[in-house]
Amino acid sequence: MLYRITLISEEIEDFILEFKLDSDATFFDLHKLILKTCRYVDEGNFSFFICNEVWDEETEITLEDNGNGYSDEDVYLMQNTPLSEFLEDERQRFMYRFDAEDDRYFLLELTEISFGESIDEPCCSRKHGLPPMQIMLEEEDIDTNLLKDIGLNKSNITISGITSKDDEDAEDEFYGSEDFDSEEFDPEGFEIEEGNSIS
Repeated sequence: MLYRITLISEEIEDFILEFKLDSDATFFDLHKLILKTCRYVDEGNFSFFICNEVWDEETEITLEDNGNGYSDEDVYLMQNTPLSEFLEDERQRFMYRFDAEDDRYFLLELTEISFGESIDEPCCSRKHGLPPMQIMLEEEDIDTNLLKDIGLNKSNITISGITSKDDEDAEDEFYGSEDFDSEEFDPEGFEIEEGNSIS
């Protein structure tokens, strides 16, 4: 079976990714795909959380067994857990914690199951927008000159305590844009560029 999984961010409303993986791929495969697509560093306490329909966490699937669970709880490791063990029905919701220190997540949904189809390797099939920065930064920690050197400004990064480059200016730029309609924030409603396979 082929799974199509959609990922969105609560921090950046026009950021969306779509992945295609075989149902027997592991949560570790999806974890690596997310990191590579977002260009995140593979350092941190990453976890998936299987959720119910209102996003309440039910089961954690972690990168490593950190020994924090109760002795009678099952420990699910990404490397050993196929997607199909927890993702059986379309619209199944789950979360991916990419920043444990500030408790930041991506929201994911199993958008489609295609029976009788398969894919050679997991890939990011669609993408739109830029991901949030992997680590929250305080405003005083940001080297503005360095940002200019790499073609960014404060509106491109997530900063703790402010919304963007000049607070209200950036908010007006994005949320006040006539081209943005919050009612259209639906993965199916975006015109999303085709992505390339990621090995």
